[in-house]
Amino acid sequence: MAKPTNDNPPDDPTQLSLSEIVANLPAVRAAKKANTMSHVHRRLIEPLESDQDNEARLSFQHTVFCQAGLPYRNPGDDLRLWERTQGHVLLRIEAGTVINPTTRRFVDVGLPWGTKPRLILAHLNAEALRQGSPVIEVERSLSAFVKRIRGFQHGREIRAFKDQLSRLSAAIVRLGTVRNGHAQQITSPVVVAFELWPELDARQRVLWPSTIQLSAEYFASLQEHAVPLNEADLAALAHSAMALDIYAWLAQRLHRVNPARPAFIQWPALKEQFGPDYGYMGHFKGKFRIAIAQVLSRYKAARIGLDGLGVTLHNSPPPVSKRLVSLPRS
Repeated sequence: MAKPTNDNPPDDPTQLSLSEIVANLPAVRAAKKANTMSHVHRRLIEPLESDQDNEARLSFQHTVFCQAGLPYRNPGDDLRLWERTQGHVLLRIEAGTVINPTTRRFVDVGLPWGTKPRLILAHLNAEALRQGSPVIEVERSLSAFVKRIRGFQHGREIRAFKDQLSRLSAAIVRLGTVRNGHAQQITSPVVVAFELWPELDARQRVLWPSTIQLSAEYFASLQEHAVPLNEADLAALAHSAMALDIYAWLAQRLHRVNPARPAFIQWPALKEQFGPDYGYMGHFKGKFRIAIAQVLSRYKAARIGLDGLGVTLHNSPPPVSKRLVSLPRS
């Protein structure tokens, strides 16, 4: 197969190598033509943070959310239940209700979806572990986090994050694992207490809750099963829910691969985990290859092979070295 030129993007991206995919990303082609770079591409190629900065800017994800993710797109407020199974991990999320502070009535809110609840959860996890408490002061930290992650902080962006925070806070989450015939399950909201403010105050500012309290069950499980992530990497991948999921999956998976026995995952299993809503396998393969190429532009130590049959995972160091991680224990 002839290598595509920048002026002629490939008809079948599933047949390209990862380096070729990176070279043919729309952002890269446009940057070469105009001698400029998009916001997304600039973030993908920015240097990794220094070790000192990494230590101050760690995020964490629960290992279950590293293997089974939230919806990528808005499933509609009528859909009240989301369930995913991946290997021995089970995730079930039920949409909840919140009090409207203006009408003083309970109203249904939809399921959390997209990049924002993934980013919010990684931040809440990090703050809880850093403070050693399920009660998190978020009013200032969350605004600063959104600005760091997204690079801007206008009202529409903050409102969108606040909407997803409300959805995440109201949802009932069931985390489960099944190994050797034994099942373990946590059934609880991730968040058990939070404040709801009117959307805007008298000065037209979007208001965050001042504090959020994680459930005792979730916090205890998080302390045992937190996967450290580089916040700078999350910022670079914040445009793609699939890329965030792949990054978190590789972060918790690669360092556990037997060095003498690489792990092979076939395309149907990858589609079940990362693209169950894609009807056509070829469409999913193209999206997955682009997303994983973007992930590898940040997680440079990851050693994987990708071909027409699936993905081969080789033992690799995690994106955050163990010496940078010190989790408080209760």
